[in-house]
Order: sequence, then C-alpha cells, then structure tokens
Amino acid sequence: MKQFQYVITDPVGVHARPAGLLVKAAKALSSRVTVAKADGKSADATRLMTLMGLGIKCGDIVTVTVEGGDEDASLQAMEAFFKENL
Repeated sequence: MKQFQYVITDPVGVHARPAGLLVKAAKALSSRVTVAKADGKSADATRLMTLMGLGIKCGDIVTVTVEGGDEDASLQAMEAFFKENL
C-alpha cells in the first residue's frame, strides 16, 4: 500500500468532468485506488457517484491510496493525474 496527500487546487473542486476523468484513469490501472478526505470519508476512485458524493472542494486535502498491482507505477500515474487535473 502506498499513498500521497494532495491539496485540491481546482476552483470548483472535484465536479463531474474531473471526477469522470479520475474514474477513467483509475480503471486503467491494475491497482485499487481510494480517495479519502480529512473527515474520514473515502471512495473507490472507480465509482463516479461515490467519488462526487465526497463533496471535495478547492483547498481540501485528500489522501490517495494505491493498493495491489504495480503500486509504484500506479502511484506515479495518480500523482501526475492530480497535478494536471485537480
């Protein structure tokens, strides 16, 4: 299991478009990706409605956890995705 924290910089947070892109990116990986907020709520990154239900806003700190499969490559891919899109 590997993880990183990220501060959301998108002015509107995790809304439909970036959430959909995140789901697509997470499904392409062999690892399981989970996104968690500081309040303890978490969601599987491949489930769009659950992910959007977290209500992640600009300035929120999320913890992204990658488990199984090729964790190192998956972690790098998720870090790059978050920096580019969120």
